[in-house]
Amino acid sequence: MATYVWRGRNRFGDIVAGERVASSIEELSRALQREQITVIEIKPKRVAISIPFFRLEKVKLKDLSVFSRQLSVLIDAELPLIQSLNILAEQTKNRYFQRVIRTIRSDVEAGSTLNQAMRKHPKAFDDLYCNLIASGEQSGSLDIMLRRLAEYIEKIVRLRAKVRQAMIYPSAIITFAILVAIFLLWRVIPVFASIFTELGAELPFLTRIIIGASHFVQRFIILIILGLIALVILFRYYRRSATGRWTIDQLILRLPVVGPLMRKVAVSRFTRTLSTLVSGGVPMLESLQITATTAGNVIIEKAVLDARKMVAEGRSLNESLAETGQFPFMLTQMVSVGEATGTLDEMLAKLADFFDEEVDTAVAALLSVLEPLLIIFVGIMVGTLIISMYLPIFSLMAQF
Repeated sequence: MATYVWRGRNRFGDIVAGERVASSIEELSRALQREQITVIEIKPKRVAISIPFFRLEKVKLKDLSVFSRQLSVLIDAELPLIQSLNILAEQTKNRYFQRVIRTIRSDVEAGSTLNQAMRKHPKAFDDLYCNLIASGEQSGSLDIMLRRLAEYIEKIVRLRAKVRQAMIYPSAIITFAILVAIFLLWRVIPVFASIFTELGAELPFLTRIIIGASHFVQRFIILIILGLIALVILFRYYRRSATGRWTIDQLILRLPVVGPLMRKVAVSRFTRTLSTLVSGGVPMLESLQITATTAGNVIIEKAVLDARKMVAEGRSLNESLAETGQFPFMLTQMVSVGEATGTLDEMLAKLADFFDEEVDTAVAALLSVLEPLLIIFVGIMVGTLIISMYLPIFSLMAQF
């Protein structure tokens, strides 16, 4: 099998082009003719030199959402699946995702089902996505399932954006304040220190401390910068380890204001994911297994897996969730009503919408609390440095 670059004219007279894997030029030509494309040119693709380390093999959730919605529209318009995938491959700007779609199209053309072809690319399509696609193929409602996936991904993207809004603002302010303080200690304070030395001013205790810190920063500025970078790298490495992830996630849930917010985010993800899987016809035990990996917090993930074990033993879902002690009382009660009335997926969807609104309220409350605290923090940090430099000036003015 080789990769060929082709160019042709479709049935509407428009020029189309792309890349495709085929055993020969003749086979590719026949395949394009079956898709009502008049071939203009086919030639082997040139081999490009690439360094694997620098290749970004990642599909953004936004790209996946657009792909799902467009494929749903094309299938609903009764366009053949192979042709639909080919159209989407041509429109995708992400090179890695483009290669994935083309590989999937080739696998489907060779006789594989869509979900089987997608399972070969876990970096692009997770278990949740593939299971819902399989359910859609089996029930003959692939377009509906793709539309449901697009809506689910869009809501998850919005939820992530809310969390970023809550976390990026304070992080940026604190980082900026620390960098400004380091710059003042490195470049500005030494100028004042030399002036005070020349004038023979008596230095107050606070000023001596700040000048001592300034000398330390001047002497070890390179080590300080390298130390900060190393601290960030070590934190990220520790966060990825099993012990680090458990410790940090547990600490986050216990924080006064941030903890309740992150719990609501995790519960919102849990309810929306489980609702999407259950409504798609995926068995409960498999749905809980998949849902656990999407919670975003290892404590909630363990709680879901513990609940899954109880459900496997024959207990109801609401009893199992309540037993873990990690889910709100309202959630377990609504799940109980959903199980009793046979509308579990609808109840979970309503819960997800409710917790999304709760996240909005929590983010607004968090930002309203953090803004004055950050202003006070920056004011104290910068104000202390400035006051420490003015104290000797005041003592000199008093001598005259």
